[in-house]
Amino acid sequence: MSSEATGGEFAIRASAIGKCYQLYDRPTDRLKQLLWGGRRRYAREFWALRDVEFAIRPGEVIGVVGRNGAGKSTLLQLVCGTLEPTVGDLHVGGRVAALLELGAGFSPDFTGLENIYMNGAILGLSPAEVDARLDEIVAFADIGEFIRQPVKTYSSGMFMRLAFAVATAVEPDILVIDEALSVGDGAFARKSFDRIMRLKDAGKTILFCSHSMYQVEALCSKAMWIDAGRLREFGPAANVTSAYQASLNAAMAPASVTPLAPGAALPASSGTARITKVTASADGVEGQELAIRSARSDLALTVEFAIDPSLPAPAVALGINDANSLTVASATTQNDGVTLHRDASGRGRVGVVFPRLPLLKGQYSVTVFLISEDGVHVYEQVERCLLLNVTQTGLEQGLVALEHEWQA
Repeated sequence: MSSEATGGEFAIRASAIGKCYQLYDRPTDRLKQLLWGGRRRYAREFWALRDVEFAIRPGEVIGVVGRNGAGKSTLLQLVCGTLEPTVGDLHVGGRVAALLELGAGFSPDFTGLENIYMNGAILGLSPAEVDARLDEIVAFADIGEFIRQPVKTYSSGMFMRLAFAVATAVEPDILVIDEALSVGDGAFARKSFDRIMRLKDAGKTILFCSHSMYQVEALCSKAMWIDAGRLREFGPAANVTSAYQASLNAAMAPASVTPLAPGAALPASSGTARITKVTASADGVEGQELAIRSARSDLALTVEFAIDPSLPAPAVALGINDANSLTVASATTQNDGVTLHRDASGRGRVGVVFPRLPLLKGQYSVTVFLISEDGVHVYEQVERCLLLNVTQTGLEQGLVALEHEWQA
């Protein structure tokens, strides 16, 4: 691997890189491999990554998607320099800051302040440069007097707050995020995404690994799909996420929403928001699996939610997917200029009707998102909460029946 400048054309360039690990069935086999490895192999190879090639230009925001164990984290660690590729060439240009697995780069026995200075040194900052950024880091992390306590006493959310504050305050050329924001509360996650968007607007290169396809599409111009250690697809984010979703198990049962009892409070943490109920009906029938007559049935949905009253009013988004998980259509209150209302306790609801739903025959599913008012942060999503079984009388082909008029 080379962590030198790549020229100005590419921020990151990988050429046929691979990472191989030696696996041993018994601890003694490791010693035997050292002593007699020239005559016999006691280890078996496991390739976490193989033949991966891509090039990323400065300023691009790239999503990284794939199943657990596909090799995503290994790739990000190679980019960060915490691992070396077994084969191939990897060139990374500029200062890299990373949010990888929780607690990476932190000493549990050091205080938060001591870890700020240690991480700053790792990222190439002098003590004077850390001093200049210290107030900003402490304010953004917002963990109070815990900043002077050993980080081994921190919750996972506090850990992430401090790590994110340090990583983004050092003005990196490349920021690598590996699903770290999933442990934060809603308010801090919104603040974090605001800072990511500012880095994006400032032309920084960002690698964003997430299981939320909505966030990948909202943040990223391109995405790469890692599958079983290989780069399966690299291109526009919408195309890659659609292909990845289609590979997932489309036969999952519809998801259910655990209702919040009337008068019950939200979990006791600031920044919380959640979907409390989703109901749907067509042709007078209500349920989680509905029969739809193409271009005849009206589909009505109601989404109920609860949100911390201190947060701005959220938005709701709906996605309709076909049997291959391709998004056929979507709608959001934000795009349609609809402001959601809630009572003093933070509870609210919104309904939407799709008249004469123009889907053609087949099975479709609906996913519901509760998102921040700017459309970037996802508070909660309920995938496949509704199944639609569409029938039609005509012979039209495709996914939707477009309105049209013949002129002979």
